[in-house]
Amino acid sequence: MTGPFLRLAALAVLAAAPARAAEELNLFAWSEYIPQGVIDRFTAETGIRVNYETFSSGEEMMAKVLAGGTSYDVVQPPDYIAEALIQAGMLQRLDPKLLPHLGNILPEFLHLPHDPTQSYTVPYMTGTVGIVVNTQAVKEPVLGYGDVFKPSHAGRIVVLNDNRELVTWALYSLGKAPNDLTAGNIELARPVLARWIPLVRVFDSDSPKTSLLNGDVDLGIVWSGEAAILYQQDPKFRYVLPSEGAHRFVDVLAIPVHSEHVAAAHRFIDFVLLPDVSRQISDAFPYTNPNGAARRLLSARQLANPASYPANGPRDTFRAIGRVSEQIDQVVTDLKNSR
Repeated sequence: MTGPFLRLAALAVLAAAPARAAEELNLFAWSEYIPQGVIDRFTAETGIRVNYETFSSGEEMMAKVLAGGTSYDVVQPPDYIAEALIQAGMLQRLDPKLLPHLGNILPEFLHLPHDPTQSYTVPYMTGTVGIVVNTQAVKEPVLGYGDVFKPSHAGRIVVLNDNRELVTWALYSLGKAPNDLTAGNIELARPVLARWIPLVRVFDSDSPKTSLLNGDVDLGIVWSGEAAILYQQDPKFRYVLPSEGAHRFVDVLAIPVHSEHVAAAHRFIDFVLLPDVSRQISDAFPYTNPNGAARRLLSARQLANPASYPANGPRDTFRAIGRVSEQIDQVVTDLKNSR
């Protein structure tokens, strides 16, 4: 009787003990950018629960990371915000031994200006910002910013709700480089934006494709991945890189210095680098995939999407700009409030 009695007693103790808390990961990323299926698959394969919080602009995410109210484990900044966070000492160096699949990233997306030593970030997806035109509704050629912002298109335009993007487009139209954001140049952009902003019907960085699909607007300036989804659904939506100039963005994954789950964070980043997982992301959000192994899994139709993989796409990326961003925000906010 002694053996069975002890076994029953041990089982009773185990039943009364609190269950060990499941490991978790706090992810702070763009909205509509990481498929729920990828998160569910990661949890199923690792047992790590993911708490997914979203943001709508790089500046919003940087403000929250700098404020330090939440201990994020993985963040997904755009290139220039990653550069600013590195400069501020807010990102920790990654451990390459914990990222065995980093070699899947194509060389052209490594050692870029925001992280020249490739010590702090891993490319997630890249893309461009360009013009989408519903060619059934807009018959005249639309090749540049000036063609979008015409009085005849008033109330028919959607643009990103991103102040730096707006100022950059105005500077492109004036022949200025995207990172030439001096106080004087920002003031030069003001009268251009004063003409453009009243013409816009929708400002939307989360899902600008929605107003185009609904027929609320006929053209706009949007993320390339959004344009790619539009093209997949109906090729009447044409994507154009603006003739005055365009830039490439690289969204990355990184680990903040205050992460409380560093091993889990590395595990998540390396999971995203798996070819089939990265392909799954491209299926849902067809941006330009920097993962060469994943690209080999994409269909010919996906690779031929002109918004996902535009011919002769730009190479320039945004750089960190510091306090001048406050002037940009003030100019755009003033103009929006006065329209």
